[in-house]
Amino acid sequence: MKRHPATLASVLLAASAATALAGAPPLPPARLVVPATPAAAPQPAKAAAPHPQAGAPAPGVALYTGPQPEAPLAIPGVPAPPILPQQAAYVLMDANTGAVIAQKAPNLSWAPASLTKLMTAYLTYQAVERGTLKMDQVVPISVAAWHTGGSRMFISPNMSVTVHELLSGLIIDSGNDAAVALAQAVAGNRGSFVGLMNHQAKVLGLAGTHYTNVDGLPDPNLHTTAMDVATLSRAILQSYPQYLQISIKKHYTFDNIRQRNWNPVLFHDATVDGLKTGLTNEAGHCIDATALRNGRRLIAVVLGGPSWAVSTHDVEALLDYGYQFYTNATIVKVGQPAGSLKAPLLRETTVPVAAGKAVSMTVSNIALKAIKTTVVLDPPPAAGVRRGPALGTMTVSDGARPTATVPVVALVADPRASFIKRMIRRIRAAL
Repeated sequence: MKRHPATLASVLLAASAATALAGAPPLPPARLVVPATPAAAPQPAKAAAPHPQAGAPAPGVALYTGPQPEAPLAIPGVPAPPILPQQAAYVLMDANTGAVIAQKAPNLSWAPASLTKLMTAYLTYQAVERGTLKMDQVVPISVAAWHTGGSRMFISPNMSVTVHELLSGLIIDSGNDAAVALAQAVAGNRGSFVGLMNHQAKVLGLAGTHYTNVDGLPDPNLHTTAMDVATLSRAILQSYPQYLQISIKKHYTFDNIRQRNWNPVLFHDATVDGLKTGLTNEAGHCIDATALRNGRRLIAVVLGGPSWAVSTHDVEALLDYGYQFYTNATIVKVGQPAGSLKAPLLRETTVPVAAGKAVSMTVSNIALKAIKTTVVLDPPPAAGVRRGPALGTMTVSDGARPTATVPVVALVADPRASFIKRMIRRIRAAL
């Protein structure tokens, strides 16, 4: 594929960044309690990165204590979630069930920085799914994309760049130029694409999110929340899991410029394979990470950290908490027997019933041992029982509160008994 030769300046910048990275100390082991003075984390190598050096607080970013974290699923005996005082907000979510395991200021409005590119990627994958774009399609590079500031993958006009390459530059390099190029490819211009972003945010229920650009460069009206980032991340994982095939890569080389993935947790935890980071003076060091351990996937979002080292430690603390103290379990299966319905007016005197829906949920390990189900049946319909309609409810509780309710249905149909049979039963009951 035809390539525009890399400029000498861009190569020198990339080499300089790589040299600086080589001397950075490794991240210390993850702990559930954040050390008072964490070691510096290696900064992802950018060919041109106007951001503060990793390991030092971003200018203007405060160190937060904030509200006490919550564990919505916890019952007495479950350890409290990590405090993470240096994060403005966080959310730990189960990717399969959508259950929130731990949270701190989950709806706090926050500058998303390059976490904005999660939606840029979502809409690009959506366009590919709908057939308006193809992964191998060559995208014209505009002057506007070429001149976009901040982190870049270094595309320029006259280059032959495919949608897949732009997605790699967007996700791995956090390229603002790639974001603009993809927005123009999907919607024709940035303004129209931003409209699509805000529409999709409403569709996904991201009530605390508003987009003003496609790349996350600072804007007072650009904002999101930790909960919205986790919700969008889950939507990506469910609809476009191929995103992880890119986000798991630790480096990406385009036009002879090799850049390091901005996600520092990838280099610290082999179970982590995504998703995105963001860094501006306003946002601090934000990480949206997902991990897969023993077949179970969690999403951890931290916003406002003072350094990559602190945010990496805090993501690991959340993941360790979620995997150690919580699990996913199928509590009720479809067709699971739930007793029988007494029906003296029907052909049979009893009708076997079962759960009409399955119940799979995220619960604490302690709660799993205390799970109970309670069945309440309605009076039997005089006209007869059909398979399908609800005949009552089954309530699941975790030992502290109800957690789910599903319908109870008949396993077999049972019509109304004949007049003679009903009379015989009445006579026998009277004797």
